[in-house]
Order: sequence, then C-alpha cells, then structure tokens
Amino acid sequence: MEVSVAASPRKSMAEKVFGGYHNGSTSQKKRATDARHDDSDGGMELMEIGAERTKNVLILMSDTGGGHRASAEAIRDAFQIKFGDEYRIIVKDVWKEYTGWPLNDMEGQYKFMVKHVQLWNVAFHSTSPRWIHSVYLAAIAAYYAREVEAGLMEYKPDIIISVHPLMQHIPLWVLKWQGLQNKVVFVTVITDLSTCHPTWFHPWVNRCYCPSEEVAKKAAVDGLDESQIRVFGLPIRPSFARAVLVKDQLRDELGLDPILPAVLLMGGGEGMGPVKKTAKALGESLYDKEAEKPIGQLVIICGRNKNLVSTLESLEWKIPVKIRGFETQMAKWMGACDCIITKAGPGTIAEALIRGLPIILNDYIPGQEKGNVPYVVDNGAGVFTRSPKETAKMVAEWFTTKSDDLKRMSEKALKLAQPEAVFDIVRDIDELAKQREPSNFPYLLTSSFTSLI
Repeated sequence: MEVSVAASPRKSMAEKVFGGYHNGSTSQKKRATDARHDDSDGGMELMEIGAERTKNVLILMSDTGGGHRASAEAIRDAFQIKFGDEYRIIVKDVWKEYTGWPLNDMEGQYKFMVKHVQLWNVAFHSTSPRWIHSVYLAAIAAYYAREVEAGLMEYKPDIIISVHPLMQHIPLWVLKWQGLQNKVVFVTVITDLSTCHPTWFHPWVNRCYCPSEEVAKKAAVDGLDESQIRVFGLPIRPSFARAVLVKDQLRDELGLDPILPAVLLMGGGEGMGPVKKTAKALGESLYDKEAEKPIGQLVIICGRNKNLVSTLESLEWKIPVKIRGFETQMAKWMGACDCIITKAGPGTIAEALIRGLPIILNDYIPGQEKGNVPYVVDNGAGVFTRSPKETAKMVAEWFTTKSDDLKRMSEKALKLAQPEAVFDIVRDIDELAKQREPSNFPYLLTSSFTSLI
C-alpha cells in the first residue's frame, strides 16, 4: 500500500522541519536549501508502510577525546560488514551542527580542561550527583530543544546510538515529546572501561552496552533494569579486531629489526604525557654498555605533536628507533611489538589486549580513565608507574631476565580481550530493530511528523 502526501501547497521535508524554528539559523537554512535541491521531483519519495527498506541509524558522538569517534566508526563499519545496505549509518555531532555555546564547543572545552587536568577532575566529580547534572541538562534542553529536535529529525532515524555521556538526555526527551519512544530504538554504547560518569546511564534507553562487568554494576545501581544491560566489551574497529597478522612479516614491512624485541611508546592522538623522558630512559636501558649492543628496539607514536617528532628526531640513539607522527596503521605497529607503554585511554587498552601486548600505564586522565588502571593491573595484563626510569628498567628486564613475566602478561591480556564486541553490539541492535517491525519502524509522514509542520 502506498501513502501519498496531502494536497498542495506542498512543503518539502526541509521546510517542515526547519520552517518554524525562529525562522531557522543560517546553517539550518542552508541545510533546508540543500534538502530542497535533493527533492528533485517536487515531492518526497514515499515509502510503503511495512515494506523492507534501508533503515537509518544515527550515531551521536563528540570529538571530546578520540575514543567516541573511534567507537562510532567501529559500529558503523560493523553494521556495513554484517548487514550491508540494510542500514544507512550516519555519524554526527548534532550538538556542534545545531546548537550554540556551550554545546557546540564541547571539543574545545574538553581539550582545555584535560590540559589543566585538575580543572577536569573538579568538573568530572562536581557534576556527578544526579541532581546537579539533571538540572544542568534540563536547562540546556529547554534552551536548545527545538534545534536538537530539528537536527535529529533531519536524518529520520529508525535507530539512535549514543557513544557519548551527554548524548542521551536531550535526544530522549525529544523522542518523548514527539511520541516516538516506541518507534525509534535508542541505545547507549559506553566507551569507558571502568570509571564512568553517571550521565552515561538513562532509564529510558532500550539498551545500555557496557564494556565491563564493573560498568554494568554501576548501570544497575543507577537504575537501569537487567533487561536493558548487556556486557559485550568496547567496540573496536573490525579491521583491527579481525586482522590476521604475522609479526615477522610486519617487522619486515615496517623496517624493524627482525630479532630484537620491540616496545611501543604512545602519547595518544595529541602526543601527551612523559613521552620524551620515557623515550630517553628507554634509549639508555635498552643498550647493553658492556656488550656495546642494543637489547631491544623502540617505536614511538607521537600523534599530532609535531614538536615532539622534531625533538625526538634530533636526538642521538644507540638503539634502533622508529619515530612516527599520527598513525592510521596501529594494528600493524602493535602487531610488530612485544609490549606497550601508554596512558590509560580505553581504546588503546582494548586494542593492546586484542594484540596480546603487556601494558605499562604511565598516566591517566582523572575521572573516566582512573578506573582503567586497576582494570589492567588487577587482571594481570600490565602494570602502572609514572616514573620514566622505572618504566625503562621494567622493559629492559622483560626483554632479558624476566621474559616469563612478559609471556604471562601477554596471555592474561589475550584472555581479557573482547575482539568480537562490536559485532555482538550490532547484532543485538539489529534484533531490537526487528522486534519493532513491521508496523512501528516506518514512522515517516505519520502524526508524529505532522507536529513539525
């Protein structure tokens, strides 16, 4: 059965969505114009109620740290691998595109605060009580509700996936106002391994995907029902999680010494932390002065920190060293190495576990990353120390007299890894979607949308 649009004067969907919102912002008007240009036949292509069609999945994220976008893209890729063109995946920072300050500048605010880490620590803990963040988010919702509503409805989502702690409350309120709670599947994918902010947990979600049992317990304490909670692990890019790698081949490809054990030193996407001091300490500890030969080699990933790259390249090294900037082939570099030194970012930890790398954690962001340290250490997959000299001494021992410790931690890391997590997540979301077919999914052009006219 086909459904037709009411008689003229006909409005395009862009006009319906944007026309009444304070005459629309400049960016909204542009998007409305673009949408009208796409409506080439003068009307909207209508869909058959109950028919199979490509379903829209809107993933809400923010570039406050690299982990949220990485998780969003991992979910997108897994959907495409598993279900092909059954789903159309849209990854968006709706806040940045549709709202004003402070929501449209969360990325800048986050970067400023993590550089002044105690400021971030205060912000994280002071907003943890529910009565505080509920009031704050309610105020934001009251001010930007229509803009967020327009942003969500532009993409006509059948499924909304939040991978950011501030992407639950306002979108869920919008769905409730529009009467779409029973028609749009809404799930949260938590991207923190252990310690996480309470804003991650909202009782209206259909699912809350937790990366660990620790997070699942917090979700239950915060009011989520057992039926809403699933523990699958942190979503990692399928190309990484399912990569079949041979260390000898990788070392040949990457120009590494085929014999010497290798340590990977990372400072995250921005090259943060004591990378320079740790690299220099490793340069000393991995050189046998008596035998006058190296006992190991070093790979340093500096991220976007070009000054760090230049500084390290200017140093004289007695051991083989590879200095890299921002890398997109982390699966290969991890696969070529024997252990890793990094701050306690959840994505890097999850990737290292999949590669079976013993981990030395040398720093963490207070709040969401603090709990990642005991997650690694207590499970026997690594250690924590902020001392560059102690770090370097430990690696030297692993490569010589304590190789059994290195092997044991590698085995623990592999046991803790969850490489199939992202596929488990998308399969479960697909099941949720199928439970609502056929009558509930195609909500376009029904009474819920007419309220936007």
